[in-house]
Amino acid sequence: MLPYPAATSREDKWNFIHQVKEEVLERDGGSILAIGVYGSLGRETDGPYSDMEIRILTPDGIDLPGQEEIIPPFKLEIGAVQRSVWLKRASSVDDSWAVKAGSYADVVALHDPGRLFEEARRIVTSAPESAFREVMREFMVWEPYETMGKIRNAAYAGDGAYARRAAYDLSWQAAKLIGLANRRYFTTRASSFEEASAMPSRPDGFLELAAMVMDGDLRDVQEVHARCERLWTGLNEWFQAMGIEYRSETFRWKGESGS
Repeated sequence: MLPYPAATSREDKWNFIHQVKEEVLERDGGSILAIGVYGSLGRETDGPYSDMEIRILTPDGIDLPGQEEIIPPFKLEIGAVQRSVWLKRASSVDDSWAVKAGSYADVVALHDPGRLFEEARRIVTSAPESAFREVMREFMVWEPYETMGKIRNAAYAGDGAYARRAAYDLSWQAAKLIGLANRRYFTTRASSFEEASAMPSRPDGFLELAAMVMDGDLRDVQEVHARCERLWTGLNEWFQAMGIEYRSETFRWKGESGS
């Protein structure tokens, strides 16, 4: 077995991060508003082989390069973003909100005299409920509906291999919708199914399909199809209960002359 990636302690990671922070401030301190740590280390859920992720905020109009390197025994990723861009991203809602929001909300400040990371944490969930509902409506059209059509095509063609892949896709798409509906973001993508399963508002059928996907036993293709159909029915009943209609009665062109 190769000796890398190498195991390091949390203390060693933090000691190295503070060294990086001091060097960055020494070299470019006049162009830096804030430095923080996010990801598993910031949440204190890191393992011995976890990398380190640093966020740098700069004044508007000032760009600093990002950096991603392996400096044995560490792997380090640094991303620099202008202040207004960062705050705009923190306040935006899209179909990946439940996956991305934590990278804005869960930042440990190393240098933040203007408390910009606190500001981002406050605005992550500040979007109105209507914004979350509209994203859910759009996403249902873009992904789950199309995925379910492919699942039915696979059943029609006897394509068990695709059905297994699509079962993951549909459950993952449902998990993202559950995060949006509850306005709760996932700690990590790896824990998204477990966390979505524990949220109060979720569609019928999600627990059963997610459990099958997490277990990894998708050999029974008929059962895979049955659980996908159950979740699809549950998603539609769930949307109906929330008053979200994603289907249109008639076609109307939304181009420049038709809007």
